[in-house]
Amino acid sequence: MKKINIPPTDHVKVLGDQGWVGLIGSLGSEITILNAARVSFGKMKETMDDNDLVLLEYLISNRHTSPLEHVVFTFSVHCPLFVRGQWHRHRTWSYNEISRRYTEVDMEFYLPEKFRKQAPVNRQASVEWENYDFTEIRKEFDDQNKKSLELFNKLIEQGVCREQARSVLPQSMMVTFWATVDLNNLIHFLDLRDSEHAQWEIREYAIAIKKLISPIIPNVAKILKW
Repeated sequence: MKKINIPPTDHVKVLGDQGWVGLIGSLGSEITILNAARVSFGKMKETMDDNDLVLLEYLISNRHTSPLEHVVFTFSVHCPLFVRGQWHRHRTWSYNEISRRYTEVDMEFYLPEKFRKQAPVNRQASVEWENYDFTEIRKEFDDQNKKSLELFNKLIEQGVCREQARSVLPQSMMVTFWATVDLNNLIHFLDLRDSEHAQWEIREYAIAIKKLISPIIPNVAKILKW
C-alpha cells in the first residue's frame, strides 16, 4: 500500500529526521498585497519598485493587515499529536488530517533525542538538562510507544473498532495534516510559536515555515527580520 505521509518535494525536516513541514502551494505574492492595498484607488501594478517597498513596510509596521490576507499558504505537516494540539489552537487555519478511525498504516512515534527538565518556576516551561545520559529514559519511552502499538494492533485483531482502539495510542504518535492560512494570520502564528516562550518542538516547525515562505515573500521576511 502506498505511504500516505510522504512529505512534499519542498519541505524542511524537523525534530531530527522524525518530522517535517512542506509547502503544498501558495496563492498570491507581495505584489498581491500591494494591489489589494491600492484597490480603493482603482489602481493595479504588475511589478514592484522602491515606492512599493515603502508602502509594504508601512502596511506591516502600522498593522494595516487586511491586504496581507490575500496571500495564502497550504502546508503539509508531520508532527507528534501534542504539537498538533498546540497548532489547532490557532483557529484561523483550516485543517484536514489523517484519521486513525480509517487507517492504521504508517504508524510512527516521536522519540526525543534529549529530554528537558521542568522549569522550577514557570509551569508551562522547560529547561535544558545538562550532563545527563538519556539512554535509559529513551529506552523506556520507546518501549512504551511499542507497547501501545502492540495493544492497538491486538485490539484491531480481536475485532475492536478503530475509533475505540486508537484511544490507547500516546501523544507521541506522529500525525500528518494539511493546514491552510492567510499571511496575516500566519505572521501572528509565527510571532507566538517562534518565541523563546514557545515549546521547543513547535518552535522548530515555526522556524521551518519561515525558511519555506521567505523566498516567496522576501521583502516581508526582511521587514519582519526573519
